[in-house]
Amino acid sequence: MQRTFLTLAFAVSTVLGASAIAQADDLPDLGGKEVVIASENTYPPLQFVDPKTGNPTGWEYEAIAEIAKRLNVKVTYENTSWDAMIPAISAGEYDLAMNGITIRADRAEKVDFSEPYMRSEMFMLVRADEDRFTDPKSFAAEADFLAGAQPGTTPFYVTVYEVLDGDEANPRIKLFETFGAAVQALKTGDVDLVLTDSTGGQGYVATNPDTFKLIGDPLGSEDFGFIFPKGSELVAPFNAAIASMRADGTLDALNKKWFFDYKAAQ
Repeated sequence: MQRTFLTLAFAVSTVLGASAIAQADDLPDLGGKEVVIASENTYPPLQFVDPKTGNPTGWEYEAIAEIAKRLNVKVTYENTSWDAMIPAISAGEYDLAMNGITIRADRAEKVDFSEPYMRSEMFMLVRADEDRFTDPKSFAAEADFLAGAQPGTTPFYVTVYEVLDGDEANPRIKLFETFGAAVQALKTGDVDLVLTDSTGGQGYVATNPDTFKLIGDPLGSEDFGFIFPKGSELVAPFNAAIASMRADGTLDALNKKWFFDYKAAQ
């Protein structure tokens, strides 16, 4: 059976029901509160720099714009690296962060998560002409094959525990500061595999269909959420806005736009 890449791709709602409209009307008004958001901009189609305009764009930017409108907040963005993001949010340097962040118990000890806005599955991203392996077992069987990953990310741990031998210091894992750097290393042949959730993987394949492809069956699933400093008063309003966007079809419309309709620049 063919598996869909995006497990939350529902039919787009074209007519808002009365209950959904009422729910949106009942959202809190935060009175123009200024909210500073951290982002990395290397994770298409959730967030990336548009090569045509040079401006950041993507699913998360549009979702935040809609949330800001519904809650009456003013948003500014700060660019930061993934490895600094969770510590910075934990320290209260930003009001929230977005980066396709997987909801995990260990991270929830340091930051508060929103309710999930998306569920995605983990896949193997390889070069388009790759024919030496087709699944984790055949990859692991060849000692010369290398995997690229970011330390501390879900793809890193899936690489360690589901693809290789469970040793986090395995020399076959080459670490990169950003997901984009790992993908570039895959492109140039410095590594042979990068694990990615279907969200990021689809973005890179759509942008470079002659360079990359996704192979094999999904290696588990993950939920994405926005992160906030512990005890943030923004969590409840953001959760209410996410719920209203799910109820009135806005999340479905964003999924359709960015995962099915969007034509990435080559």
